[in-house]
Amino acid sequence: MSFRKSAVMGFLCILLAACGLQMSPSKDPWFAQHYYIMQDFEQQAYKSLGPTAKLEFQKLFWEVRAPQSKQEFDKRTAFVNETFKTENARQPWNTDRARVFLLNGNPAQIEYKQNDNWAMGAGGGGAGAPTRGAAGVDDRTGEDVSANTAIEWTFRHENFLVKYVFQFSRPNSWIMRQAANIESNRYLGALELQNKLQTYGIVDEKQYKEKLEALKAIQEEKK
Repeated sequence: MSFRKSAVMGFLCILLAACGLQMSPSKDPWFAQHYYIMQDFEQQAYKSLGPTAKLEFQKLFWEVRAPQSKQEFDKRTAFVNETFKTENARQPWNTDRARVFLLNGNPAQIEYKQNDNWAMGAGGGGAGAPTRGAAGVDDRTGEDVSANTAIEWTFRHENFLVKYVFQFSRPNSWIMRQAANIESNRYLGALELQNKLQTYGIVDEKQYKEKLEALKAIQEEKK
């Protein structure tokens, strides 16, 4: 990979982290489905385990949480599987909107906005740039009408509003972007942490961490 490409990827990772969105894994279906609701120490612990210990982790993950947490997760997953299957038929829950929904639940408000950035990169203005109306810039012939909009989900966190913005990406995906208003991003991390603790909170974290250490020992014995 070239230095330039590495730098671009690094910048994208930083930007996604600032938005609150973490890159979920794709090769491990269970991990991808639960990654966004997991606490940081759980993500790190899971990645350090071998195949046998990971299966034990998956059982333990819900055992240390209240039954209501699993019930809510199953309810949200059922909604996600039906609503977002056009984006990812094999893993509907491994999409940006699905991950946000699994963690935060229903938005307080959903708003569809005109997406004025749909042609970014096509010209950008300036000398020699394509003029408006040139083929490939303003020509929307045959384009999905969804490409004309962005979706904004608003959640309440205490006395503040937190917004997630999803921009249409052909052929059928909605990609999370950073909200233009910095105030809308300020409490995003706090909102997500709150939901991890309240909706998917661990009953006894100390005891849980001790059990995770025992799982690491299983991995070592398998080597």
